[in-house]
Amino acid sequence: MKFPLDRRPKAPVFALTSMLDVIFLLLCFFVTASVFSQWESEISIQLPSASSADEPDRLPGEIIANIAKDGSVRVNGADITLSQLGDKLSKIAKFYPGQAVIIRADKETSYENLVAVIDTCRGAGVWNFSLATANE
Repeated sequence: MKFPLDRRPKAPVFALTSMLDVIFLLLCFFVTASVFSQWESEISIQLPSASSADEPDRLPGEIIANIAKDGSVRVNGADITLSQLGDKLSKIAKFYPGQAVIIRADKETSYENLVAVIDTCRGAGVWNFSLATANE
C-alpha cells in the first residue's frame, strides 16, 4: 500500500535564539545603567581637591546633595529648599536610620551654605553624611 506524501511547503521557522540573546543583553544594559544613574553627580560643580581624597564605594540609594556656587541645593536633579531637604531627610531617616548622605559642595560656594546643609542633615536625624572631594 502506498501512503500519500505531504507535499505542502513548510512555514518558515522564526529563530528565537538570537532574539533571546539580544533581549538578555538589553536587560543587562538597563540594569547596569539604572545602578549608575543612582550615583548622581552634577557636572557643573567643581569639588575642592584634597591629597587624601579617594573614590568611595558607592551604594545604590545614597542621597547626594549638590550645593552650587550660589548656594542652591539639588537632590535627584531638582532644586529644593533647605526645609524641603529637611522634610525629605527626616522621612528617610525614620525608615532607614543609617541612610548615607553625600554632600557635594562647589569649591566656590560660601561656607555658610555648607553649614546650613549639614545643620539640616543633623536636624533631620541623619548622622551618616560625608563631604565629597576630588583628587589633586
